[in-house]
Amino acid sequence: MDEKQFRADLVELLKGGSAHLTWERALRGLAPRLRAASPGAGLHTIWELLEHMRIAQEDILRYTVDPRWTSPEWPSGYWPSVRDPTDGQWRRSVAAFRRDLEAVLALVRNRKVDLTAPLPHGAGHTALREVLLVADHNAHHLGQIVQARRLLGAWK
Repeated sequence: MDEKQFRADLVELLKGGSAHLTWERALRGLAPRLRAASPGAGLHTIWELLEHMRIAQEDILRYTVDPRWTSPEWPSGYWPSVRDPTDGQWRRSVAAFRRDLEAVLALVRNRKVDLTAPLPHGAGHTALREVLLVADHNAHHLGQIVQARRLLGAWK
């Protein structure tokens, strides 16, 4: 296996833009009034989806690199407690999502990290499993954001 290519493929998967859109594209041009607007009965708002992605991504990253990390309580700890974010809360969530995604990308790019070795604290889990979990989870919820935007009439 070509490790350099393998890591490059993981980076591409995490960043999006090939088989699914980037997170920047999913949020670009979203009117602030639509952040917490309901796209329909039983569906999550874009704010809820973004904040859920941020929380889950942070949890997966910290779990991977910090054996002392304690995950939030499931399921309540993985969803925002705020229903309608201020501009500041929105910006902080976007910035934190970006920062943690960059940290996951740095982990993948770090050739000193054996992505396939079991984490010392991870019940047999590997860094590769966690990276793929981030990619899968983000892609799933990015699709939900696009669907919510379509239902709100905010997607071209």
